[in-house]
Amino acid sequence: MKRARLIYNPTSGREEMKRRLADILQRLDAGGIETSVHATTGEGDATAAAADAVERGGYDLVIAAGGDGTLYEVINGMAEKQNRLPLGVFPMGTTNDFARALGIPRQWEDYCDLVIKQEAKPLDIGKANDKYFINIAGGGSLTELTYEVPSKLKTMIGQLAYYWKGIEKMVSLAPQELTIRAAGQEVLHDEFMLFLIANTNSVGGFDKLAPGAMIDDGLFDVLAVRNCNLAEMIRLVTLALRGEHLSDKKIIHFKTDYMEVTSPGHVQLNLDGELGGTLPATFRNLPRHLKVFR
Repeated sequence: MKRARLIYNPTSGREEMKRRLADILQRLDAGGIETSVHATTGEGDATAAAADAVERGGYDLVIAAGGDGTLYEVINGMAEKQNRLPLGVFPMGTTNDFARALGIPRQWEDYCDLVIKQEAKPLDIGKANDKYFINIAGGGSLTELTYEVPSKLKTMIGQLAYYWKGIEKMVSLAPQELTIRAAGQEVLHDEFMLFLIANTNSVGGFDKLAPGAMIDDGLFDVLAVRNCNLAEMIRLVTLALRGEHLSDKKIIHFKTDYMEVTSPGHVQLNLDGELGGTLPATFRNLPRHLKVFR
């Protein structure tokens, strides 16, 4: 009998996990996985719970159930540990970018069966200063919307909450002076609307924003948007929906495993949809650092 620690956010998405929990536990138990549960109570709680599960011993795997924010916290609780347990990911949030990129089943029954098979594959994660991310890192005004949307609004209207906030943000977009130094690239110093470091091809609900990004190639896909006006930004968003933006003159795109970004201004960082501090920042790719059931 395997032992799992399931860490879940009771408010993620539309509180689906609260409704499905008993069924999930029963199905896992029937498949030979005895599961204990921790319901998160606030910011940082999932990180502490994941670290405790690894340090305590006695568990064979950890399962994160919630949105990308819950997954981000669990990753940060496990990434520095020597005994990094295999990770299961139940996509119960609003956007579920990471789960979408990996093709993780949206139906809880299907994902239970996948975890029961115990087939975990290694993948890359990123490190930004002293924090970790698994899907996306970025900076600039538009990247702030994911952690500015109130959780109650996300619970009520789901993905629409991000679109609503995005329209509000685009009206007041302002460029930031950035210096970008990346392995294998010339130094970039210019005004940018935003920069994104993608570890997968699913970013903010867009599955064509970084179409060439792969979770296990040891590289990030980097996108930076040069200074542009509102009309140009709307045009770029339209192109990105079709995956036709990478050749635009306003877009800089390259791959790297190491990058430094600095700015004379105050630029906040977005790590997997959560506030991740401010610039300056160093970003490193940690290849095949974690195993995930997928």
